[in-house]
Amino acid sequence: MLIGARILLGFGTCAGYPAAMALVRSEAERTGRDSPGGVLTALAVANQTVAVVGPLLGGLLIAVGGWRATFALNVPLAVAAVLLGLLRLPRAKPEAKPTARFTARPTAQSTAQSTGGSTPRGSLAARLDLPGMGLFAAMLVSLLLFLMNPHLRDWYLLALAAAAGAAFAARELRAATPFIDLRVLGGNTPLLATYGRALVAYVVSYSFLYGFTQWTEEGFGLTPFHAGLAQIPMFLLATGVSIVSGRSTSVRGKLLLGAVGQITACLVILLLGGDSPLWMLLLVALIFGIPQGLNNLALQNSVYFQTDPERTASSAGLLRTFAYIGSMVASAATAASFGQHADTGGLHRLAWVMLGAGLLYLLLTLFDRTLGRTAGTGTRASL
Repeated sequence: MLIGARILLGFGTCAGYPAAMALVRSEAERTGRDSPGGVLTALAVANQTVAVVGPLLGGLLIAVGGWRATFALNVPLAVAAVLLGLLRLPRAKPEAKPTARFTARPTAQSTAQSTGGSTPRGSLAARLDLPGMGLFAAMLVSLLLFLMNPHLRDWYLLALAAAAGAAFAARELRAATPFIDLRVLGGNTPLLATYGRALVAYVVSYSFLYGFTQWTEEGFGLTPFHAGLAQIPMFLLATGVSIVSGRSTSVRGKLLLGAVGQITACLVILLLGGDSPLWMLLLVALIFGIPQGLNNLALQNSVYFQTDPERTASSAGLLRTFAYIGSMVASAATAASFGQHADTGGLHRLAWVMLGAGLLYLLLTLFDRTLGRTAGTGTRASL
């Protein structure tokens, strides 16, 4: 039941970010202004604002109505989103297809443009690429099951993940409307590097959100509500950092500072214990606020300027896909580090994993020479 519900949530949440990026791109084409720094900053700030409210509201709802209340709240919010979308979102022209589909999928129109063919037609099942979804799910589930409890006796899970991945890649490269358009990645080394950075950056980010919150409750003794309060400094600072850094066109500088911030926060976590003063927990949250505000903005700016204009939505969807893969790795790392109880020893083991991912993120940024051409100055980066 939980997995089935999560699949439905995935269908519901996967279209929002690609659609937003596609709307930004279409507005840039309409106005002739291809430097949407302010709009992308507003998008990042909106994400951070929701993140500020989320932990605090979640802790309060759990304290008042139990864990089900956190899901019940989404029902009126979803209804409001549908009504606002019907009233305010621009409608596609009759001859054009919708710009964004599900996460990491291109539009049928952009696929036709890239291949020189006509817009693919067919049943809803054919356009959704259900076999591709199934193979992708098999690959990720097998990999996640192995990572949750890595052991040589479960080698077959890795073999299954590799086989499903190979079959998935073969199908997506031939499909007319692929679930994930792997052709977006062909020959675009800067975009591939951005996706790699996104994966490791979100391993650190989600490990902190998952593991640190669990430890503050079980290892430090905070209530769910107070654990949510402890996260507020991070999101408030992240919002301010996004607003200030959004005025700068430098992508490389944001990424480097974000990497240093992650590494510094991980080192401070290694000093924490069950008897640490509360101000140290707040200090860790504040330090994490710096990369939280920088990385998201820099990564989405990178994708915007590194991708083909017709594939903005699918490229943005792939950024989200790599972020979610990072969250899966973080979930597995958290489970492997903590075991049955989120104690201080488990937090330190998780911090070493985060530190390794943060160092890899720094190296991927330092040695990427293409970042100098991704500055958002009004022209797209050379591919």
